[in-house]
Amino acid sequence: MTAEPVAPTRTDRRRERTRNALLGAARKFLSEGRSAVSIQDITDAADVGFGSFYNHFDSKEQLFDEAVRSALQVYSELRDGIVALYDDPAEVFAVSFRMTGRLQRRLPEMVKVVLNSGMSVMLRDEGLAPRARRDIRAAQSAGRFEPMDLDLAVVAAGGALLGLLQLLDADPDADADALSDEMTYRVLRMFGMNTRTARRLSSGHLPDVPEL
Repeated sequence: MTAEPVAPTRTDRRRERTRNALLGAARKFLSEGRSAVSIQDITDAADVGFGSFYNHFDSKEQLFDEAVRSALQVYSELRDGIVALYDDPAEVFAVSFRMTGRLQRRLPEMVKVVLNSGMSVMLRDEGLAPRARRDIRAAQSAGRFEPMDLDLAVVAAGGALLGLLQLLDADPDADADALSDEMTYRVLRMFGMNTRTARRLSSGHLPDVPEL
């Protein structure tokens, strides 16, 4: 027989609230490019006791790494739910790219965390990079993208995406939809897709992004 799940205790819930407060404070600092803050600064911003920090994290570096991971997890859940509607791997890639550009307006703090991580975010085992790698590999295997070294393709797509997000972050008045679609078109062309198909996949209706 399968054991019934154990309900979290009051202590468990309190620990979870403290951990989430620390992660929220870390994401805020990272989104502002302030990684040189002290642990005291973090616990003050989280409104938790200094001593409680080490009940959850061994170091500030571990906290910041987990903060980036949690931001990427939010992205991953949104993205995976949307692209599940599509079968064509090239369209999955295009929808993912178009949606990610638009998220800069929906989730600016999360995007700033990613931007302030730089290109290293494309080397992580979660979030953007593994999904881009899987989509590009599948599109190449299906003959939708021309053959290209996979590592190079991921870095090229990642650089274009981070550049787009940086552009949108720097200009709040820029048309995020139009620029996201145009960059998607350019990346599809870089991967060898013809003009007509690239335009089709980088335009048209997108599913609504779920509310968080």
